[in-house]
Amino acid sequence: MEAHKTKSLEAIENKMASLEEGSLRYHVLESARNFKSSWIGLGCSLYTVLKDKLYKEWGFATFESYTAKEVGIKKITAMKLLRSYYFLEKEEPAYLKGDYGNTANTAKLPTYEAVDLLRKAKNKKDIDKEDYSKLRKDVFEHGKDTQEVRKGLTALIRQRQELAPEEAQEKRRLVTLKRLLGSLRSLKQEAEMSHLLPAPVIRETGELIKKIEAELS
Repeated sequence: MEAHKTKSLEAIENKMASLEEGSLRYHVLESARNFKSSWIGLGCSLYTVLKDKLYKEWGFATFESYTAKEVGIKKITAMKLLRSYYFLEKEEPAYLKGDYGNTANTAKLPTYEAVDLLRKAKNKKDIDKEDYSKLRKDVFEHGKDTQEVRKGLTALIRQRQELAPEEAQEKRRLVTLKRLLGSLRSLKQEAEMSHLLPAPVIRETGELIKKIEAELS
């Protein structure tokens, strides 16, 4: 693993040597080289590259081939970086304007995975403003790692479900009804095509399907 990382860094540095220092393409590679302490800078640069389709000017057919071959990161990592950076730009512009890159604060710099979890939490209906505020502090102020943030998010969701058992029960009821409805529709269709059941039974199955649909509407 370490040997692979060393080769990747060497490839990046060799490419940097052939580029104009200060250019965006050079800056992207510089950020990739210092990935751990400057993922936000890398996310920002990649966002520009994707938005303006600059990778095509640099001889790459797709953004994915550019990030894989030149920057040395997989598609899933590149997309998480983009989502996490865009989330910061949209929801935490003040943080981006701050001195997040200061080496003295590197230990508290949130990982892109932790920010991605915070982004997902923002869209969960089980998480209220108070819960989100706590998670936000864990990510930006306490510098908790991804695993800790994920555990905190899971615990909050479980706690909310326990505090609202009726809502959780209703959710389980709807899931069960939807599963039953799907099975009945498939069985009715198969029975009609194969003539496996008498017509009255098929009609009764159809009536049952309508009643379940009414429960879900």
